[in-house]
Amino acid sequence: MALLEVKQLKVWYPVAGKLFQPKRYVKAVDGVDLSIATGETVGLVGESGCGKSTLGRAVVRLETPHAGTITIKDMNIAELHGSKLRRARSAFQMIFQDPYGSLNPRMTVFAAINEVLQIHSKLNRNERAERTIELLEMVNLGKEQMFRYPHQFSGGQRQRIGIARALAVNPQLIIADEPVSALDVSVQAQVINLLMEIQRKTDIAFLFIAHDLAVVEHISSRIMVMYLGKIVESGSSKIICSKPRHPYTSALLSAVPTINADKRQSRTVLNGDVPSPIDPPSGCPFHPRCPVAQEKCRKESPQLQPASKTGKQHLVACFFPIS
Repeated sequence: MALLEVKQLKVWYPVAGKLFQPKRYVKAVDGVDLSIATGETVGLVGESGCGKSTLGRAVVRLETPHAGTITIKDMNIAELHGSKLRRARSAFQMIFQDPYGSLNPRMTVFAAINEVLQIHSKLNRNERAERTIELLEMVNLGKEQMFRYPHQFSGGQRQRIGIARALAVNPQLIIADEPVSALDVSVQAQVINLLMEIQRKTDIAFLFIAHDLAVVEHISSRIMVMYLGKIVESGSSKIICSKPRHPYTSALLSAVPTINADKRQSRTVLNGDVPSPIDPPSGCPFHPRCPVAQEKCRKESPQLQPASKTGKQHLVACFFPIS
């Protein structure tokens, strides 16, 4: 049974319009299905503005769903509010993209982690201090650093503090929203390896959100590709990165730099930008930028279906998938 089960999730934002006109919405997430098993890492990739961060924030209820269900540990958290939602948060936490903005500059490391433990545990102050030291050691920071402030740390160290804070209440699921995009490449590798090591020790499940397919391939067992609020392709990391069927996935892969001439492929340049989610194109949302689009793509919207050549676990939403 899946630890996280998301069904037909929609996150729509109303747009102010003129009097007597039909109500319009920004459809940031529009009918997404997602499942994650215990101890599994699922990668979510796509261009900026495709809705992937909104999806992650909705899963932890930092955004209110317009429709759909979000089930964690047999609880539909989409329906929880107030104290019930606060109690449920011990099962899921989030690591934010910006290690500079996600920590309160006026709080020491101990104060930031202690705040979480006060809300979600019954530990006394001494026990909370011991737990903080344990968490810092888990992310390769020493206990001598627990009374320092965020400005005294590097970007990589701040992200480690964010990871320690997320781990404080022993969650079963962590949403990692582009946790390495603001870091140098060498530090990115350290943080990714740290997350993988923590997963081996604790069996935590991750939803790893990023725009870099090379990073996602390294850490994820499955990958979901998102475009304009919808999932357009999903499958194992190996299949998605070696035999993509959707033209959009192929374009993302072609943008990944490589020094291996055998793996280098011709660059697929997409025309234009991601369309506005307020007024998405008719038919397939990708057809205005797709190099293989035909008349059918302009009129009908494809659904996720098994990609015939790579099995039922590989799904693609395309009328004319890449062979």
